[in-house]
Amino acid sequence: MNDYKIPGAIIRDHSVTVPLDWSKPDGPTIKVFAREIAAPDGRERPLLVYLQGGPGGKAPRPGGGAPGWLSVALKRFRVLMLDQRGTGRSTPVQGRAFAAMSANQGAHYLSCLRADSIIRDAEHLRKALFGGQKWYTLGQSYGGFLTLTYLSLAPQALLGCYVTGGMAGIRASADDIYRRTYPRVADKNRQYFQRYPQDQAVLDQIADMLTDQDIRLPDGDRLSVRRLQYLGMDLGMSDGFESLHWLLDEAIADDGQLSDSFLGRMRETTSFDQNPLFAAIHEAIYAQHGQPTDWAAERVLAEFPEFAAANRPLLFTGEMIYPWMFDEIRALRPFAGAAQLLAQMPMEAALYDLDRLAANDVPVTAAVYTDDMYVDLDLSLQTARALGNVRMWLTNEFEHNGLRASTQVLERLFDMEDGLDGFNCYSR
Repeated sequence: MNDYKIPGAIIRDHSVTVPLDWSKPDGPTIKVFAREIAAPDGRERPLLVYLQGGPGGKAPRPGGGAPGWLSVALKRFRVLMLDQRGTGRSTPVQGRAFAAMSANQGAHYLSCLRADSIIRDAEHLRKALFGGQKWYTLGQSYGGFLTLTYLSLAPQALLGCYVTGGMAGIRASADDIYRRTYPRVADKNRQYFQRYPQDQAVLDQIADMLTDQDIRLPDGDRLSVRRLQYLGMDLGMSDGFESLHWLLDEAIADDGQLSDSFLGRMRETTSFDQNPLFAAIHEAIYAQHGQPTDWAAERVLAEFPEFAAANRPLLFTGEMIYPWMFDEIRALRPFAGAAQLLAQMPMEAALYDLDRLAANDVPVTAAVYTDDMYVDLDLSLQTARALGNVRMWLTNEFEHNGLRASTQVLERLFDMEDGLDGFNCYSR
């Protein structure tokens, strides 16, 4: 185990072998990787495990482009960047491997990549490499969901938890989630076109072109209207309106056709090359107690006809995953059979223990964004009321990516924990 240095930090890499299926410890194994980061004078500080958003996102890498919150955290912690199973250096999911599997094999593999398995991985790391010492967690978005699972499965491991934009609806089904999400996405569309009213005509023009012509992306995929709509994924981020506007601003070339730069950005933005797992297990993160998801976003979409691809004016959709993606998007095709079976699979594991959460005595300090497009405010408040020992900061100052966008978010949570800032907090 060798340390190495980058400007302002000392790094130590860790890797362990764990069962793919924790219910079958003698079966196939995978590797789980985590990177320990410390300030040069902070090797003896307590450990903070970062639980990345997603699902299917690897932990941030230190150095150039590292999130600003990391410098704040390193002042009081060593930070353990966990690559959740299936991501980064933790036996990453590969399309070529799934292409060689049967649909049943692939669906089983995907079912082993959910929150309960991720938390069991973390517990194995804690006991095997860190002597069983208790630690803190910081959960962003889906990482907040993981935090609630951690508090359900192994609260004795935790000294405290920080959550940003990730107070999951612990009783909500996938159908519940999407019935609440579509209206929020429609509202973000309204706000976007109020800011950039000229973009509606551009979007509709592109949609008409895609309806009438066979337009291909640089990788050969046909660009459909519904894939165009998926650009709305970024409408819930602090810079999402601007990045989408400048993309549409250069979409039409002088000859009246779609520009090469627009088609290149479309491929990059909607290809899932870097994170097919996000699509493959997206709805499965909500399923428990024997529920299958059965393509909830697709079914619930029928209740919101304003999002129909034939409509003009056209609306963007959000982070919803649809079955057509596994046919139309090259990087997702190897997962098509497994994803279809996963959508029909009853998920028996309980991700949250409601009694344990109600009796929780681990301090939880959470930032909840009142205008969050991805995580429903009412469900977050319901969860807070059902969770013991939580202090919650309600704010409309930030979008869902507030932790990445500003160091103020983590600084505020630390101040709340230290008793230095009690303004606008909900306590239970």
